[in-house]
Amino acid sequence: MIFVSVGTHEVPFDRLLRALEAFPADEELIVQHGTSSVRPSGATCVDFVPFETLRDLVQRADAVITHAGVGSIIVTLGEGKVPIVVPRLHEYDEHVDDHQLSLATRLAEAGLVELVLDPADLVHVVRSRQTDGVPPAQHGGRLAEELRGYLAQQVSNGRARSRRTR
Repeated sequence: MIFVSVGTHEVPFDRLLRALEAFPADEELIVQHGTSSVRPSGATCVDFVPFETLRDLVQRADAVITHAGVGSIIVTLGEGKVPIVVPRLHEYDEHVDDHQLSLATRLAEAGLVELVLDPADLVHVVRSRQTDGVPPAQHGGRLAEELRGYLAQQVSNGRARSRRTR
């Protein structure tokens, strides 16, 4: 089973959901679509799920595809899985800026997520994982260290921007 989550952000993530149409009909897809109006054919679609249901779906999934929301990534890593992450991008009006791209890039460099910039590549990425196997998530101390460093950098950058705009 493949679980796909766009999180709880109020802006739809249609670009990701449209790409799911390319998955074979025999692939079980469960899609948490949020505010998006796109419903991939053949998928079981739900708007939002309670946290415990989210964890259960992540546990059961052979692959987890998600936006680059911190909560979605942490839940997936916490279940010992490496999420396939498609960041929401500002250029498509999917978010207010490209912080998801920054986060996903940094976590991909650390080997904690698999970054996919073009949702059209998702079928290939999932098939490669099924063929090659997926290493377990490397979390714990390393994850905490990576997240602390990233968040400290973002806070520092935010302070610098704030001082420049005064």
